[in-house]
Amino acid sequence: MGRKSRHRISVTGTALMELKWTGKALSDVARLYEFLATVNQSAAVHTVQQLIAAPGTLLANPRIGERLEEFDPRDVRRILIGHYELRYEIQHSTIYLLRLWHTREHR
Repeated sequence: MGRKSRHRISVTGTALMELKWTGKALSDVARLYEFLATVNQSAAVHTVQQLIAAPGTLLANPRIGERLEEFDPRDVRRILIGHYELRYEIQHSTIYLLRLWHTREHR
């Protein structure tokens, strides 16, 4: 859980996009796991695996998420993964995964 994850993929045959988890996003994943594991450890593992795998789809289509205008001029976007919200930022050929939380949390 504490390791940083990186993925690269060619988009439209030109540039390689890279996916980087920020420390805060990794802390969010760990926090969610710890919370869920107290109730059901196997469900916690399954949920975390889904949350970690889902951002991989951004490599092929990084602008699929809703753009959050309040962060202009930065290109910060959000996607929903089930009941979880993931915020990410596109900078050149890098997608930074910023934060992740359950939609019932007050953020």
